Amino acid sequence: MPPVVTNLLIINGLFFLATYFFQFQGIDLRGILGMYNVLSPNFKPYQLFSHMFMHANIGHIFFNMFALWMFGSPLENVWGHQRFLLYYIITGLGAAALHLGVGAWEIHQLQNAVQSGTADPALLDMMLNIPTVGASGAVFGLLLGFGMLFPNTELIMLFFPVPIKAKYFVIIYGLLELFAGIGKFQGDNVAHFAHLGGMLFGFILIKLWQKDRRNFF
Repeated sequence: MPPVVTNLLIINGLFFLATYFFQFQGIDLRGILGMYNVLSPNFKPYQLFSHMFMHANIGHIFFNMFALWMFGSPLENVWGHQRFLLYYIITGLGAAALHLGVGAWEIHQLQNAVQSGTADPALLDMMLNIPTVGASGAVFGLLLGFGMLFPNTELIMLFFPVPIKAKYFVIIYGLLELFAGIGKFQGDNVAHFAHLGGMLFGFILIKLWQKDRRNFF
């Protein structure tokens, strides 16, 4: 595996182990390093970065790290270490930006509804005090990048055991995320707009790089 992917896997693993170690000490590391909405009193600027290395459970980190290895390794081999790391960080931050922007708008709407008595205050409290964690935004940026650089590579996914070209998989997955994000289905706690933000910023960044090939590092 290329070194940046390897180190990202190690860092995420260490943070995951540290989460449980500090939990036994009575310290909620997810509550400290997870990302709260900007309208929450718990929001801190460093959370924009730190939340990318926190995960909710073993399934969450496994699938994110599997995707990081699967899609990130070929991208780092093509782009090189520095460009790949830059792409990973920017898509992760871009995912956070879109997620926070949509979340702030939703909270503002909900605050008005609570004041008018048409919404449950408990829902507003939940949106303000439950942090977002995970590398999913950056991982979806990697998925988008893989689809753009290797569009005709056929993938066979565990949940979709039929060969499908990467470009079609990315389009279908992106549309599903948009549908789920707009639909806001009950019980869905996935940050769909963070996933879309990672894909959006990844697309913009790759297009900018394609225009200026002089700075390929």
